[in-house]
Amino acid sequence: MKTVLRGLDTVLQRVRCVDFLGPLALRLYLAPVFWMAGTNKLGAMDNTIAWFEHSLGMPLPTLMAWLAALTETVGSVLLVLGLALPLITIPLMVTMLVAIFAVHWENGWYAIAQSSNPEIAERLDMARSILKEHGNYDWLTAEGSFVILNNGVEFAVTYLFMLLVLFFYGAGRFVSVDYYLGRWVRR
Repeated sequence: MKTVLRGLDTVLQRVRCVDFLGPLALRLYLAPVFWMAGTNKLGAMDNTIAWFEHSLGMPLPTLMAWLAALTETVGSVLLVLGLALPLITIPLMVTMLVAIFAVHWENGWYAIAQSSNPEIAERLDMARSILKEHGNYDWLTAEGSFVILNNGVEFAVTYLFMLLVLFFYGAGRFVSVDYYLGRWVRR
């Protein structure tokens, strides 16, 4: 048994030479998510402020809308660069917590309604038949399946956990500015 464990440990030690791929993958996955969220808010800031004020009931909606939009937009750039990750992941996590509790919480867990639910399946079937009869169904579904958005917390919680990992483990070696800044500071 010890021999097997030693062999496994040796393999794991050799694989660690590419341990930078995990944080890099998380950063590159999250960056476009936050870029789209932030730039969409910035592109329609009056609507964003109104949404923060009237739909979400946020205090200081103008300030909060600008903070969210700029945090997400700047944060996405910093994620790509792997720069200042311990600093930017905190406001991004706060943004996710606000999204979870102010926007998605009342919708439950699932972001996309489960088609295994008979009620959802019936609605999807009805929507498909309407689209097939009155629309160009093949064109509408050429880029993806027709779904019902449930808007639950699933994606926001997943992004929150990914940011939490980046907060504790950092941007990774070799392909992040933080790695080279850290080396320079420690010299």
